[in-house]
Formats: sequence, C-alpha cells, structure tokens
Amino acid sequence: MKILLTGGAGFIGSHTATVLIEKGYEIVILDDFSNSKPGAVARLEQIVGREIALEHVDLCEKTAVEDVFSRHKIDCVLHFAGLKAVGESVEKPLLYYENNLVGTLNLLHVMADMGVKKFVFSSSATVYDSRNPVPFMEEHSIGPVNPYGWTKSMIEQILLDLSASDPEWAVTLLRYFNPIGAHPSGLIGEDPQGIPNNLVPYVAKVAAGQLATIHIWGDDYDTPDGTGVRDYIHVMDLARGHLLAVEYLKTHKGCKVFNLGTGKGYSVKEVISAYEKACGKSLPAQIDARRAGDLATVYANVDLAEKELGFTAELGIEQMCADSWNWQKKSLVFDE
Repeated sequence: MKILLTGGAGFIGSHTATVLIEKGYEIVILDDFSNSKPGAVARLEQIVGREIALEHVDLCEKTAVEDVFSRHKIDCVLHFAGLKAVGESVEKPLLYYENNLVGTLNLLHVMADMGVKKFVFSSSATVYDSRNPVPFMEEHSIGPVNPYGWTKSMIEQILLDLSASDPEWAVTLLRYFNPIGAHPSGLIGEDPQGIPNNLVPYVAKVAAGQLATIHIWGDDYDTPDGTGVRDYIHVMDLARGHLLAVEYLKTHKGCKVFNLGTGKGYSVKEVISAYEKACGKSLPAQIDARRAGDLATVYANVDLAEKELGFTAELGIEQMCADSWNWQKKSLVFDE
C-alpha cells in the first residue's frame, strides 16, 4: 500500500512517516513548507535509512494535486496539511477557511476522480463544545470557539456527508488532544515558527535559554495544584494511532470518529516539573492572570479507540518531556 501524507514534513506527519515505513508501507510526502522545513525530510530519511518521495505542492493548487496522483499510485491518504494556529485563525479567518477548506476539497475531488477512497483526517479536540462534561467522548456535542476549530469541524462534516453518499469511502477522523515529545533519535520534533502558543514548546525554549520565563495562566483552578490540566500524548503514540487507523480502514467502510489521547490529564505544574527533571535544572516561571476561555480540566475518553483500533498510549509525561528536551538540544544546531 502506498500512502500519501499531506503536510508530511510537519510535526505529526513526519513522526507518523517513521512508523508507517517501519511497518513496510511506501509513503509519499506532500508539503508546501508554509509551516515546516525541507530539512525535516532529510533528517527523516536519516532515521528510516532510505529516500522518501517528496512533492512540494500546495493543496490549493488543484492541478498540482492531480499531477501528484497521476505520477504515484496512491492507495490511502493521511491528511495532516492545514494552518493550525488558533490565535492567527481569529485574526485571519478568511485565510484559514480558504486554505483549510479549499485544500481539503481539492484533495477529496482528486481522490474521488482517481478512485482513492481510504482517508485518515487529522482532526482536533478543539471541535468539542467546552460545556461537555470531562472526559470528552466522541458522541459529545460539537462547538468550536475559533475559526481553526471550525475548519476541523466543517471538514469532519464534509467527510461524514461524503462517506454517506458513497459506501466505498473508508474514513477515520482522529481527534487529537495535546501531542508533545519527539522522535527518540532527536532528529525530528516540533519546530513552531516564532513564539510557541503551546505549553511544552514554550517550556523547551525557556529551558534552552531562548525565552526568559514560563507563564502560568492562573493557579486558582479547581484542580489538585490549581493549574490547568490537559491530556498530553507522546507524538510517537499518536503516530502509532495513525498506523492503527490505516489498518482499520482495510476492513471498515464508512466514517468513524476516534479520540487519541492518554485518557488522563497532567497539570501545568506537573509538566514543568517533568521538564525540569528532563533538562536537569530549575526553570523560571511566573503566575499570570487566567486567559479568557481556558478550562480547568480537559482530557479524553479513549475507550472507543482502545476497543476498535486496539490503541493505548504507552508513554508517560516524563518520557514526553525527555524526548522533547533531547530534540530541543539537537535542534539548536539545525539551520534549515
């Protein structure tokens, strides 16, 4: 089976590539490098010990997408590509709706024309209504609060409608919680542009001396230590989840939604403590006011993924932080 990874040079796509290749799949990476770097593919090739087919293509250019499918006999698509910064989506909603929706529609049109009907979608826990009880379950109500989340929700609905219209489609929608960590080699990892929006990449840059202090947004939540609790999942566990989703599509048609998380939460202070252990030093942190819209506790119910995909997260917060720090140290010497 040959698998196309859109956005395959990015954080989750590149790690998933290592797992797929290890399992014997042939892959093609498609990326426009708007939020990733070609150097990541070169380091990915170091890890897997072989050359990887790479297509420098923007999904919003339909003719270019058609050309990729005409030159590669694709059997399945894992769709990671898309703009993903929540704050930027609020500032530039039209950019997000155009890029994420048009790119996906172009991809699906070409797939339909070429008879390629196996599809794994990189969705997000941001699609859930925050008023749902914790833990979040797949059947809970949808209610994103930003354009990024709405693009994920809209694409989910497109895929639900598409699979309902044609029983040959086999689709899985994977709702991630908070992927962190890095490949154990330290050769690939999360490399956000500018100041990171998420906790662990920010902590990593403080540990590396690139940022001054960690900001803890509120310490008076109804949680064991007062700081927000989130479901962090190691990116290599998440990558395994994609492999299991591909295997699932071989015997299941229709469209199915799965949460991918650990099924438990770690607080901000617990994450910082684990990172301090990983980097071997105390990290400066300050308490700031709560951010509007932040919830006290968010984590996944992962029973369905365990039951139907055979998925269970294996790596804990200490390993997540150790691998993140290993990547952060090595990434300081990369210059792509």
